[in-house]
This record gives sequence, C-alpha cells and structure tokens, in this order.
Amino acid sequence: MAQKKESFFWTSYSDLMTSLFFIMLVLFILVIVVLHKRMEVTEQQLEEIQKVEDSTKDLSRDYFKYRPEYKKYVLNIAVRYPVGKSDINDIESVNKDEILIQLYQAGKEIHKFLNDHSENQYLLIIEGQASLDSYELNYELSYQRALGLLRYWIRQCGIQFGSNCEIQISGSGDGRLDTHSMRESNEKENQRFLIHILPKNIFENNEN
Repeated sequence: MAQKKESFFWTSYSDLMTSLFFIMLVLFILVIVVLHKRMEVTEQQLEEIQKVEDSTKDLSRDYFKYRPEYKKYVLNIAVRYPVGKSDINDIESVNKDEILIQLYQAGKEIHKFLNDHSENQYLLIIEGQASLDSYELNYELSYQRALGLLRYWIRQCGIQFGSNCEIQISGSGDGRLDTHSMRESNEKENQRFLIHILPKNIFENNEN
C-alpha cells in the first residue's frame, strides 16, 4: 500500500513538473514572438524615416541648402532687413523684385514636395532668425519675419500647402540667449529663414 502511495506521489510530481515545463516553454515562445514583432516594427519605422529623409532631397538646391549637422534646410536666398523691420516687402536689396520671385519659387518647391508626398502627414516649421545688433526685440522680430514670409506665400503668392501639412511659425532670435540654435559667424548671414519638414504619421501608421 505504501509503495502505491509513493508511486502515485512521484507520478503526480512528474506530471506537475511536465506541466510547468510546458507553461514555461509557451511563455518563452510568446516572449520571442513579441520581441521579434517589435524588432520588425522598429525596422519598418527606420525604413520609413529614411525614405522621408531621402525624399526631402528632392527640394531644389537653387533655393534650399541642407545642413546635416543641424538636420535643417536653410532658405538659400539672401534676405536683408532694415533694423527692427519684419515685412517681407521692406527687404533691402537692389534686386528686391528678383529676391521676391526667388522666395515665391521656394514656396512653390515646398508645395510641390508636399503634393508629391501626399500619403504622409507633415509638420512644416518656418523659423526666422535675426542678426545680433542693438535692437532689443530680435526674438520677437525673428518670429514676425517668419510670419511675414508665410503671409507672403499665402496671401500674395496664393500658395496653399495642402491638408497633409500643419504649419508652425518660430523665431530663434539673435543668439543673445544661449539656445544652441544654428548661427553663422558673419552676423548678416543670420538674417535668414530655416525650414523644417518633419513627418508626423510614420510611428502612428506602424503602431496600427
């Protein structure tokens, strides 16, 4: 009788250990599957980001210069304002009309890019900068200059950037505050516009 009880105990113990081993094996397989899927999603995200970065290279080098160290596009058009002025029509140049035409063409280039990539949602940031001088409100002024450029594109040029684009205006000032913004040693070159085109929906699409 004692032998039967002992045999029953070891049989039950063996069944229990087998069940636990099976459960652990299933959990291990599930963890491996989940990790593999996450790696696949991450790879897809990286591929999509690379596609977007490559696609922005379509922007014309006549109007835009890409600065990889800052991951920003500089509007490659020399714009000079009188001190304290932000209206795009107040720029100082003997070739003012030509510069305005170039700014118009640059706006059309952005419009074309957004239209050619309408399957994605983008954040377009127009960033104004100012040169360091005696004017005390250059941070506000740089914002107003970026806003003036957007108004010029929309109101005077009739450019509509499309429903796949959210537009934000920013001003990074004159470097007086240590914000680590992109600056040139020649202060006059800091009277310019920077353009950011950022994808909004890559991660959302990959999570669905």
